[in-house]
Amino acid sequence: MPRKGRNPRDTPVIWEDGAVTFWPAPHVRVPVHATVTLPGSKSITNRALILAALADRPSTLTGALRSRDTNLMIEALRAMGAGIEGEGETLVVTPPAEFSSAMVDCGLAGTVMRFLPPVAALAHGDVAFDGDEQARVRPLTTILDALRALGLDIDGNALPFVVHGTGTLRGGPVTIDASGSSQFVSGLLLSAARFEQGITVNHDGAALPSMPHIEMTVEMLRRADVRVDAPNDSRKAQTWTVAPGPIRAVDWEIEPDLSNATPFLAAAAVTGGEVSIPHWPRYTTQPGDVIREILVRMGAEARFYENVLTVHGPERLAGIDIDLHDVGELTPTVAALAALADSPSRLRGIAHLRGHETDRLAALATEINRLGGKVTETEDGLAIVPNPLTGGQWRSYADHRMATAGAIIGLVTPGVEIEDIGTTAKTLPNFVQLWADMLSGTGHAGGPGADH
Repeated sequence: MPRKGRNPRDTPVIWEDGAVTFWPAPHVRVPVHATVTLPGSKSITNRALILAALADRPSTLTGALRSRDTNLMIEALRAMGAGIEGEGETLVVTPPAEFSSAMVDCGLAGTVMRFLPPVAALAHGDVAFDGDEQARVRPLTTILDALRALGLDIDGNALPFVVHGTGTLRGGPVTIDASGSSQFVSGLLLSAARFEQGITVNHDGAALPSMPHIEMTVEMLRRADVRVDAPNDSRKAQTWTVAPGPIRAVDWEIEPDLSNATPFLAAAAVTGGEVSIPHWPRYTTQPGDVIREILVRMGAEARFYENVLTVHGPERLAGIDIDLHDVGELTPTVAALAALADSPSRLRGIAHLRGHETDRLAALATEINRLGGKVTETEDGLAIVPNPLTGGQWRSYADHRMATAGAIIGLVTPGVEIEDIGTTAKTLPNFVQLWADMLSGTGHAGGPGADH
């Protein structure tokens, strides 16, 4: 069901039936000790789905995430003609003989609204895009204007918009300002091998955010035998070239979602406990891997042994001064940790988060301050001064990472109630159950040593 979104200082999220729900966040008085097994990466799953639908033969995805964002991608590709079989974590994708006209529901998924318009250019007919009300204010002109420059006819500059596919796209060189989102670059690269001239994407603007996500795209394209020329030094990355040609089918094995792991590892950090995550990849392009370094800098211990990452929390968390430009998706977790630390923190390089599911900087400042915190928005981030927190309502703004940040704070702050915890289904549909399972041996939800 579509949600009505809002800005942080507006009224609460309202479901279309008018109901507002709040989840009493479990509160514990003892350290958390648990092993948490997580589903697959959303970022890798949605890239793999697109590459499989564009490939030269059928392929299989194993360990695919099933969440709102990935289900929206699956349904969109099905509507455009791809065959996708399987209701669980194993999916068989059969590329269509040709892509067709379709209606695409983007929900709030940036990967759907930014990765699929280039695929829609290859459709024979019109592909109409729309999504949740809040998605209609998310920036899309960069990707749409780039496609126009490459020869595509599009009606509209934001959701809703219509792509007039002709079955082919000229491609070639294009210059964009992708400083608002790395997804603009990835979206153009993923389909470019199917363009007549491939593509050369030149970024002309401020520093690119979330570079690891572009590196993920490049690595996956190369695994599919697509020739990609990319800068060796990602810090100086400006131009990417994809040569035209076939996309080889790959049987993808999806890594666990490391960004979704961060609230569980944070639980160990804020309670002085210990949480282990199995199947943590030794080498990965996922930005979530940086959480290890962040937690160590804040005083925790992180051990990696036989593909299991274990974090042991400190007696007291230290604040942190850190540039999160490349790993902005970790900001809600880091902000929650910083609000519970014993010294000030400064989170920098994340002005682009004002254009995510909500204005995440305003949302985090508003909600932490609502509980008694001292957070100030800066030009490019947040300044957080520790202050004793109290219970109260925590608004989620239909933003999954806002909801999980509230759950972290609720672990050590009694009486926190999180609005619309169901929004976590965007990337982690069983978050509440996983959270409860993590705490099952700890004492929570009214059990020994626990409060609500």
